[in-house]
Amino acid sequence: MTSPETTDQSQGSVAFSRLMDAIKQGEYRPGDRLREVEIADRFSLSRTPVREALRRLEAERIIEHRPRVGAVIRELGQTEVVELYEMRLVLERTAAELAAKHAIEAEVDALTALNDQMAETVKDPSKAAAINQRLHQSIYLSARNRFLLESARALNNALLLLGPTTLADAARIETVVAQHTEIITAISKGDSDAAGAAAAAHLQTSLRHRLAVMNQ
Repeated sequence: MTSPETTDQSQGSVAFSRLMDAIKQGEYRPGDRLREVEIADRFSLSRTPVREALRRLEAERIIEHRPRVGAVIRELGQTEVVELYEMRLVLERTAAELAAKHAIEAEVDALTALNDQMAETVKDPSKAAAINQRLHQSIYLSARNRFLLESARALNNALLLLGPTTLADAARIETVVAQHTEIITAISKGDSDAAGAAAAAHLQTSLRHRLAVMNQ
């Protein structure tokens, strides 16, 4: 027989997963207040598992509690954003370099297909962002290094706190697609130096654009 404690734990996991999905989809954004009652009603759950999910989100530094406000999704300051991109640059340069050494032809074809799909989403920023995430994840997988992959996953929560996608217009998407093409071409040629350099340049461009959006 399932104990009430086990049920609460399982429902807490459900609440956590649904909240994470909502944050990833941009339904909740940095600075938004997370109200326990509203979330419970939205997901048709009791308040106990929702409370557990909020505690877990706080432990993972996705939310913070503010006096007289309650649970709020954290907002990254400029210093944190720069630090985050510095780590992304290191990891993604390494991923591209290793992918150039280990990626098989089918994986390169899959990367090209994703980039082609992204090129067709110039009028749909949210779809472009989703494809962009899949493409970068595919590069990590092609690198064949489980420790690198774990390091990248450790940054996932911080990436959620960046806020809305910067792929907000056709020109920006076209720039990203062109930079992806340079990375993929280098990977296909097995040129690890060129792949790493292209990945680093891509992240530098992304950081500049992110900071420009933040300072508007």
